[in-house]
Amino acid sequence: MFRICLLTLLALIVTGSHVAAKTTIEWWQFWTDPSVKPTIRAIVDDFEKANPDIEVKLTDLTWANGHEKIVIALASGTGPDVLELGSDWIAQFAATGHLRDLSEHLSPDSNESQGYGMATYEGRLYAKPWILGTRVMFANRDLLTRAGYNPEFAPATLDQFKQAAFKITALDKEIYGWGSNAAEKHRLYKKYLPFFWSQGAQIFTDDKRYCVLSSDKAIKALQLYKELHDSCGYVANQRGIEDAFLDGKIGFLISGDWLLKRIELEQRNINLVSTLFPGLKFPGRSFQGGEFLAVNAASDQAEAAMKLIDFVTSPEAQVRFCKANRSANPSSKQAQQDDYFQTNLHLQTFIKQMSMVRHPPVDPDWVYIENAIEEAVEEALFGSGLPAEALRQARQKIAELKQK
Repeated sequence: MFRICLLTLLALIVTGSHVAAKTTIEWWQFWTDPSVKPTIRAIVDDFEKANPDIEVKLTDLTWANGHEKIVIALASGTGPDVLELGSDWIAQFAATGHLRDLSEHLSPDSNESQGYGMATYEGRLYAKPWILGTRVMFANRDLLTRAGYNPEFAPATLDQFKQAAFKITALDKEIYGWGSNAAEKHRLYKKYLPFFWSQGAQIFTDDKRYCVLSSDKAIKALQLYKELHDSCGYVANQRGIEDAFLDGKIGFLISGDWLLKRIELEQRNINLVSTLFPGLKFPGRSFQGGEFLAVNAASDQAEAAMKLIDFVTSPEAQVRFCKANRSANPSSKQAQQDDYFQTNLHLQTFIKQMSMVRHPPVDPDWVYIENAIEEAVEEALFGSGLPAEALRQARQKIAELKQK
């Protein structure tokens, strides 16, 4: 009897050891919205079913303090195996050696996904594109009709857009042609840069040696932005201008796919136009950003972490996520062909805009560069400075920063 019990005990120990051998990886992510989080959890559950030897610990972050938590964890040599990162953060963490180089695993030339440029730092890839984002031009069709435009009109050039905005402003003292952002941190510069890029301006020269933020093209872009702001702008924070737009008070504004989500959830009745950002002669260039998945350089489970990343960024999982979040821009080109996107004209506008975008430089100092640009726009719109002088001062700040 003693021998039988002993053998049973040994069998339990062996079995227990086998269970304990399961690989556990941790993923830090930001999608905590009750309408989205269950889908994230379901995707992870399906991954675990397909990979029974891997267990995923899911940890939620918030945009209020998530970046700070990541900084502290990576600096201490700890943190999760898989990180969700905003596109602006990749260079910061790659430059300090905290992200695993994924160049050998990823295939940016395969034409399967968009967004790899934002994950490339000094010629190496440090993250995989997941859900991307851009901005498009929205307009109120009823106001355009009242201003004398035919039902098919959408501005293709900046001149056409400016003329239409001024005509809408002339309709009534309570009507504004343009929704102009207030001095709201991390937002205002994203509204200026589409004007900037659509004029053909650049932040740095192609070789990245010199800052050219105060070029003639950049000045012309800020002058146009200021003219719209001063002459026909309804000025408020992002939520405020979107509220006014949905209430029929604004003709044009720049926004992201979250506006479509608002219209659907709030059952707003608006004769909506979505169109590509206008340029000089043809559609211009809009802002590109996005969410990426990266592997912590300190992780000892890189293979399992990469399996999770590949699963989450698969076309099927991206469509599933986008439907839950009503997102317009999966990075996967195969996902973009799903009926969910192909049958919605407004989502198609976002898909088309993603082929005509620019993204900020992949630079470890981007947070400071962004701040200098944003301060220049604020000074031109709300201060006493002229656009040319505001941009000159910003260029000088950035040049001094890059010389350090």
